[in-house]
Amino acid sequence: MSTIDAGLQKVFDHVEANRDAFVTRVMDYVRHPSISAHNIGIREVAGILVEMLKGLGMEAEAVPTKNHPMVLGRRIVSPDKPTVLLYGHYDVQPPDPLELWESPPFEPEIRNGRIYARGIGDNKGQHFAQLLAIESYLESHGELPCNVIFLLEGEEEIGSPHIAEFVREHADELKADLVVTSDGPLHESGLPVVTFGVRGVAGFELRARTASRDVHSGNFGGVVPNAVWKLVHLLSTMKNAAGEITIEGLNEPVIPATNFEREAVSKLPLDLDAIKAELGLAELDAPKERGYFDRLMFHPTLTINGFHGGYGGPGMKTVLPCEALVKCDIRLVEPLTPDYVFEKVAAHVKRYAPGVEFVPLNGMLPSKTAMDSPYAEPIRKAVLTARGVEPLLYPTVGGSLPDYVFTKILGLPTFVVPYANADEANHAPNENLEIERFIDGIKTGAALLAELGRMSS
Repeated sequence: MSTIDAGLQKVFDHVEANRDAFVTRVMDYVRHPSISAHNIGIREVAGILVEMLKGLGMEAEAVPTKNHPMVLGRRIVSPDKPTVLLYGHYDVQPPDPLELWESPPFEPEIRNGRIYARGIGDNKGQHFAQLLAIESYLESHGELPCNVIFLLEGEEEIGSPHIAEFVREHADELKADLVVTSDGPLHESGLPVVTFGVRGVAGFELRARTASRDVHSGNFGGVVPNAVWKLVHLLSTMKNAAGEITIEGLNEPVIPATNFEREAVSKLPLDLDAIKAELGLAELDAPKERGYFDRLMFHPTLTINGFHGGYGGPGMKTVLPCEALVKCDIRLVEPLTPDYVFEKVAAHVKRYAPGVEFVPLNGMLPSKTAMDSPYAEPIRKAVLTARGVEPLLYPTVGGSLPDYVFTKILGLPTFVVPYANADEANHAPNENLEIERFIDGIKTGAALLAELGRMSS
């Protein structure tokens, strides 16, 4: 357990005294749809956020991009204090399929200690908790203990296509000492988490065409090349049965995990039998000797996302397909880049199947912050103070977030400190956030401000 000083206890008491009002306010916030994919409610919610930030004494504006605006707020207390950049996103996923929701997605409802609504976990409830942490500190003490920049994106759920350009153009306004994102879930045990990195991703298609039309497999089998087989043979040269990616040169730059990272991973709880049972697995993917967290953190992966070609209806159709398509992604670890990976895949395709078309799609760079960053300890202490338990430290996670814009463009250490329960059902029907996790998030945000306030810039 961590001792709470009188100043922070005053903030925590304020949070407890206002918990019902805070729950009501976050429910009012998520009533407003902000679906980036459909351009529904985006500018309205951006406007709501600007007013919220101004109400916290921040300089705030909605900054236009080529699509949806970025919401930017700043409150600078002292040049001698650290500046934390708090990132989140105000856009949400479409709510479909609507028939699977137990209550309407934009009419928040409390059931069994949870708020159910689209966006409550991903990410509106989490960045609203950060806003309430700032408000609670100001209400309790009249000023913040450190400088704060708030950046809320309106395009995260459509791949953050303009955030890199925005960060480059507004680098002076985003000068900070560190970045903290509250997004994603806690560990399934309910333990808090601090994440130091994310994998990147490079998506691509492979397209094969062998004839002008599909033909009869009896009349032309053995004569006309089969487009599906062409892709099958090509894919078999890209990853072998032992689970090794065999695209020449792709793995060469990969940086091995540090001893610090290995030590952190060794402390992470793992019930492999439970994971296998939940997913109905008899075994893990190859290579069999690779550790569970090694697979998710320290190695690139090649995944076939979808394979399309030929007949897929009921019964038989003895057709020889003339075209086929496969969609793939490669998850990236440092220092791989989408451009480097696309170059290696293109060369591989040209070597093994020159008639197949390689089509690069979207990509995102990986990001990693050193686990011995000077800001790691105050973040750990803040989580411990707010939650009363040590957080799990993840060197990186398997998914992808646009953290690279902060680590690679701004050169800032970047951390993810999630507040949502592991079963938040983000991107799915009945998305939810436990009320206690929401309150914990407010306290964690306040404790983080306090810990940073004890440091010198």
